[in-house]
Amino acid sequence: MEFSAVNTIWVLLGAALVFFMQAGFAMVETGFTRAKNAGNIIMKNLMDFAIGTPLFWLTGFGIMFGGAGALIGGFDPLVRGDYSSILPSGVPLPAFLIFQTVFCATAATIVSGAMAERTKFISYCIYSAVISAVVYPISGHWIWGGGWLAQMGFHDFAGSTAVHMCGGVAALVGAKILGPRIGKYDKDGKPNAILGHSLTLGALGVFILWFCWFGFNGCSTVSMDNDASVYSAGNIFVTTNLAAATATVATMIITWLRYKKPDISMTLNGSLAGLVAITAGCDLVTPAGAFFIGLIAAFVVVFGIEFIDKVCRIDDPVGAIGVHGMCGAAGTLLTGVFAADGGLVYGGGFHFLGIQLIGVAAVIVWVAVTMTITFTVLKKTIGLRASREEETKGLDATEHNLSSSYADFMPMVFTGKETEEDTRDMSVEKAVAVEHFPASVPVSGTTKLTKIVMVFNQARFVPLKDALSGLGVTGMTVTQVMGCGTQKGHVNYYRGIKVEEVAFLPKMKLEVVVSKVPVSEVIETARKVLYTGNIGDGKIFVYDVENVIKVRTGEQGFDALQGE
Repeated sequence: MEFSAVNTIWVLLGAALVFFMQAGFAMVETGFTRAKNAGNIIMKNLMDFAIGTPLFWLTGFGIMFGGAGALIGGFDPLVRGDYSSILPSGVPLPAFLIFQTVFCATAATIVSGAMAERTKFISYCIYSAVISAVVYPISGHWIWGGGWLAQMGFHDFAGSTAVHMCGGVAALVGAKILGPRIGKYDKDGKPNAILGHSLTLGALGVFILWFCWFGFNGCSTVSMDNDASVYSAGNIFVTTNLAAATATVATMIITWLRYKKPDISMTLNGSLAGLVAITAGCDLVTPAGAFFIGLIAAFVVVFGIEFIDKVCRIDDPVGAIGVHGMCGAAGTLLTGVFAADGGLVYGGGFHFLGIQLIGVAAVIVWVAVTMTITFTVLKKTIGLRASREEETKGLDATEHNLSSSYADFMPMVFTGKETEEDTRDMSVEKAVAVEHFPASVPVSGTTKLTKIVMVFNQARFVPLKDALSGLGVTGMTVTQVMGCGTQKGHVNYYRGIKVEEVAFLPKMKLEVVVSKVPVSEVIETARKVLYTGNIGDGKIFVYDVENVIKVRTGEQGFDALQGE
């Protein structure tokens, strides 16, 4: 076989980009879940690729491409057979092997988000092995390995069904058998919002995935040595991008209308929904078709996630079932509608659409049955779900002996205006306030010491600091915290769910101990600065302090609070 450098480079480029999608999935899943499980999620995204790679080499590739059987390929451990009949033109076997390996890993990693925050790590590793070694390769053979769906004319260019719906159905089965996270549903079955800890990470993950999707779809031409392939690759880049952008805008508008504000996390899901939906037919549809596929995907993902969450009561922290499962199926079916050659709207009739429907249904049944067996066996043997105590503490601590994925990171507030003196005054060096200090320690003087604690919106920190400094209050301790009050009538939405009761919001906490400055003057000044008239302006707490000791000099009471 004569190799083609340009085709091989194109395939290897695609393999590298699809591999980097693992980073995107890791960031999305980590950002959309709580910080106490961040390390566990990163570990799962790492290990499903690391476990799946050797298993796909040992058994999966042979099952998928090792023969022309209608249902299954062949058993070819270590990929030693002759695959010349299925290799892309001019592409050597190792290049094609790594290209298919990263697609397999993508299907496996989809599930971790839906089962996040309550799955035992060992059980997840075993599941990942099963889907990579057997489940994905068999349905993949039907579609891409010359199996019965391929023989019928089923079309899934880059994997809306073969990869994404496969992972999405497995996610649905796993999340259903696993059960919801503690506190997700109340006694009446009403869902509660459990906010992710970092939309920044989630957004980074979406940008990475969008970028890598050009390789996922575009490089699936597996050739660039002729005019037809070059044109097709360009068209695929256009349709892929257009569908994603359309779905993003449409999702933003839908959530804006439904929740009164544009929902960030759902809009991020909308981007992925458009990408998943266009993947099946990106090579067959025109830009106009891509626009409508993206538009429809937006409705599917918003109402699909709501349906899973509110009607089915299946807890999917990241929306993997809606994004990958539902939009994967929808995009495959819409290929039968919008394909420029043979699609329903182009006069092709229902024949092509019917074949697409058969393929979607077959893969759903296959994955649902095999993964139900897998998860049930795991549940009945080693256990699928972490204990209540482990889930409450967080899987970072209980599964990996990790106190925090963010250890050594202390939130600091820098406004660009602080001087060295300001920074020193905000430290704990200047004075240590101790409530209920032992009575045996003598108090210097008779001046009353009062501790004032203020919890307020972050945006008001600089005016408050300046106002207190103007009063002569210099010893301040400042902390970034998460807090909530009753906030009656203050309704937010997160992924379509009302956040009314325990809505933890980022706040600032400022603590001062005063002696010389009148307490009433400090409180009144703070109220004037912090007041906006809106819910969530904050609260001020006042405590009696028994004593203060300056660590460096040993001075106590009033003297400890004075200047150096």
